[in-house]
Formats: sequence, C-alpha cells, structure tokens
Amino acid sequence: MALPSIFKRKYWAAFVYLVLVSNICNGFYLPGTYMHTYTTGEVLYVKVNSLTSIETELPFSYYSLPYCHPQGGIKKSAENLGELLLGDQIDNSPYRFKMNVNESLYLCTTPPLSEHEVKLLKQRTRDLYQVNVILDNLPALRYATQNGVRIQWTGFPVGYTPLGSENDYIINHLKFKVFIHEYEGAGVQIIGTGEEGMGVISEADKKKASGYEIVGFEVIPCSIKYDPDKMEKHHMYDSIEPTSCPSELDKAQIIRQQERVSFTYEVEFEKSNTRWPSRWDAYLKMEGARVHWFSILNSLMVIFFLAGIVFVIFLRTVRRDLTRYEELDKETQAQMNEELSGWKLVVGDVFREPNHSKLLSVMVGDGVQILGMSVVTIVFAAFGFMSPASRVPLTLLGGFLGTRAEPIQYPVRTNQIPREIPARKYPSWLLVLGAGTLPFGTLFIELFFILSSIWLGRFYYVFGFLLIVLLLLVVVCAEVSVVLTYMHLCVEDWMWWWKAFYASGSVALYVFLYSINYLVFDLKSLSGPVSAILYLGYSLIMAIAVMLATGTIGFLTSFYFVHYLFSSVKID
Repeated sequence: MALPSIFKRKYWAAFVYLVLVSNICNGFYLPGTYMHTYTTGEVLYVKVNSLTSIETELPFSYYSLPYCHPQGGIKKSAENLGELLLGDQIDNSPYRFKMNVNESLYLCTTPPLSEHEVKLLKQRTRDLYQVNVILDNLPALRYATQNGVRIQWTGFPVGYTPLGSENDYIINHLKFKVFIHEYEGAGVQIIGTGEEGMGVISEADKKKASGYEIVGFEVIPCSIKYDPDKMEKHHMYDSIEPTSCPSELDKAQIIRQQERVSFTYEVEFEKSNTRWPSRWDAYLKMEGARVHWFSILNSLMVIFFLAGIVFVIFLRTVRRDLTRYEELDKETQAQMNEELSGWKLVVGDVFREPNHSKLLSVMVGDGVQILGMSVVTIVFAAFGFMSPASRVPLTLLGGFLGTRAEPIQYPVRTNQIPREIPARKYPSWLLVLGAGTLPFGTLFIELFFILSSIWLGRFYYVFGFLLIVLLLLVVVCAEVSVVLTYMHLCVEDWMWWWKAFYASGSVALYVFLYSINYLVFDLKSLSGPVSAILYLGYSLIMAIAVMLATGTIGFLTSFYFVHYLFSSVKID
C-alpha cells in the first residue's frame, strides 16, 4: 500500500510544479524557426535562393550571373531533401541591413561584361527568371499592376525587355521595405525549433527579447544607369544618395558587351500593426474557396451514394451467407460447400502466397511510409503546427513497431494444390484500371491547385481542404478495393493480392495523364524539351508516390476484409 501512495504524491508534486511554472512559460512554436527580436542597429542578413522561372522550370544558382559577392565569400545553407528536389540553393548575399535604420548603399561595380555574361543575362531575362531573396525566413514580395489589377509576386526579375525593343535591361538597384513590429518580451520565455534544433532563450537573452520583429518584406526593382568610373570610387556599403526609379530607357542600365554595371540598394523600415504570428497572411491569402467546397461536396455525394450501395450489398449478401453458413451443421456444411459457388470455394487458396510477394511487401511498406508522412504533415499543416526543421526518419517508428508486432495468423489453412481459376469473360486488368477513375474524381480539382503551386510559383495554404480531400480519397480507395476484391472472390479468383493493390493504386495513372494535360494546356509557356522532360520526370515521381500510398490503402483494407470474411467461416 505504501508504493501507490508514493506515486500519488509524485503525481501531485508534478502537477503543482506545472501550475507554478505555467505563468512563465508562454508556449511552443512550431513553424520552422522561433521568433527573433532585433534591437535598433542590429545587423540583418539577407539570403538568396535559386533563380527560378515559370518558363523553363530549371533553377540556377544566384551566383551563376555576374552579381556582387559577399565580403566573407559565398556560404551555402543546409538544405533538406524537399529543398534539393525543388532545386533550392540558399546562399548568403551581400545585402545587409541595420534594424530600423534607413540607408542607401553601394555594393560593387562589375568588370566589363563579357560576351558569355551578356548572353547569359539576356537569356535569363527573356526566360523571365526571378531572383528570390529571403529575410528572417520571409521571401521578398513585389507588387505590380496589370489591367487595373494588383498582382503579387515573390522575388524580382533579373531584367526586363520593353515592348517593341530588342534591348534588355538589368535590375541593378533594389528598394527594400521592411515592416517591423515593436515587441515587449519582458518575462517571456520562448521555446521553439530552429535550424539548429530545439532551443530555449537563456536568462541572459531574455533581457534582449524586447525589440523589433520582422513582419513583412517587400522589394521594388529598378534599372539605373550609373557612371561606373564615379561609382567605382566607393567601397562596398558606402552611403550614396537615394534615387528614384527612372521611367526613361536611356537612363536604365542596358545589357551590352563591355558595359560595367554598378549595383546599389536602399532599405526603408516601416512600423506595422501586424503581429509576428500573422506575418505570413500577406503570402497566404486564400481565394477561390467556392471551387474547393464544390469539389468536396460533389465528392461527398458520390462517396455516400457508393457507400450506401456497398453496405447494402454486404449486408444482404455477405452477412446473410455467413449467417446461413454458420447455422448449418458440419455435415450439411460439407454438402453445401460442394453445391455452392463463389467466395466460399476459395477458402483453401485465398491466403496463398502471391507472386512476387517480397516486392509487394516492399511496395506496401513504402506506401505506409508515404501515407503516414502525408497524413501527419497535412494534419499538422491544417491546424497550423508544422516544424520542417525538426525531423526524424519515419523508418525508425516503423522499425520500432515492426519488431514488436505479432505475426499475422491466417484464419484458414491453405491447400497444398492450388485451385484452378475459372476462365473469365473479360480481362481483370481492365476492371482494375477502370477502378482508378473514382478516386481520381475526388482529387483532380485539388490536384490542379497543387500543380499550380509547384510549377507557377504560387503559395498553397488550403491545407484544410487538402485534409478533407485526403480523407475522402482514403474512403474511396478503401471502398473501391474492397468491392473489386469481393467481385474477384465471387468468380473464384483467389489471386486478389495484386489486384487489390492496383485497384486503388491505378489512380496514379490518371494523375500522370492529368499532369500531361496540365503541361499541354496550362503550362503553354514552358520552353524547350529539357524543361518538359524535367516536368514529366517530377510528375512520374509524384504518380509513383500516389500509387504506393493509394495502393497500400486498398491492399490493407482488402486484406482485413478478407481476413474478417474467412475468420467468420467455420472450417475444420
């Protein structure tokens, strides 16, 4: 009796301790990095990402063009697998600011442009390449007006080509605007996850917690023709007179051989009422919600209708047959087995090892990992909690659970001699391929927005809709696979393993075909065979991942359905 009382006292002590410390611990933040506060005059470092274009989809390094280099040399940032697949290459840059200090600074003047550099700059300009700059994990926003509509972009162009002109002009002057919010952090303890992992602000740093938060980052690109001889007298970060963006082409910096280009920038700080947790709202404005809701409601109607049919079929056929079968005595059951046809006759073969069983195991295992990763990521993203900086291999969890899991026991014995499968009037693969149309119908609208966010540089933030679509997809894949498995068993086809996998996994074929359709009709500006091959390669990878995930859903659902079905049959 003494031992439980000790445990109770420990629990009460822990509870009282949590209550006492709750007033000094504000919370836990997960979106990648914890909040930074800066004091007036503190140096802010801007990073640069890869040059990107919706014309070619081929990323290039920022320093592949004749831009100014930072004083300490180029230093690459650590990247994860997703950033590598997307072609991100984050480096340090020569741009640096001082918190809440407006400045206009000189960077450098290039040597005379060579023929190769001119050709490269012109090519990147005409391919609409964008320079992506990042400050405190915020990409720079640029606003433009077209036909009276304000359009929002990220980054700024390498250069521009005026209408009716054969000349190209380089962007060599940037007007940065940094929005800041004054933050009072006295007595606040911040716990978060950053690139170095989980961290807690120390007691010494708490005094510096008060300061300014960066809540917005905008850029206005300009092309200005400077006198290179005059500008070259300056050193990097020397102050210069602020200037306005010229509208006349003769005052812009042309891209031409033997031209010397001077790079400058200015920064302006503006106080904002936007709080740090809301700073991404400007990037993630959700528009067109009606389309998502219409797609979801349409899918729900189809799912409920099919679910009703499936349940009616199983309640009237499977359950009724099981009830009748269990009510008979053993002798009558044996006689009934000789007279009945359908799924009951494959009881001795239904759990026979399929062809290429090891490959199937690997594919299902990969599918579980992809599905688990997708579900966890989308669920956390839908609720606003996601930490791409803190991660562990999902295989660790799978290995931990797999080594402790009990082997699955089949409810019936397998005959030594396989049963002959009756000839079919139609090929089974045709039915399997057709089954993928229904799952595809639940996701094709959301697939359009996902492809647009990947290939057109748009932000995707409707994770709530994506979570709903994912749940609908899981339900449809399970229903389709179970129905097809039951249909194959009814015609005495006991080789259901691969068919169950591909019944729901065949949706990947339609995903890939839709990707080709998107390439032809929505990515008309994509130039060159290399860009098309790159797009198709990534689309194929996406389709394979979809096949593994959806095929796993169908296979596991069918397996447990077959296991339940034949465990209900009394077999000696």
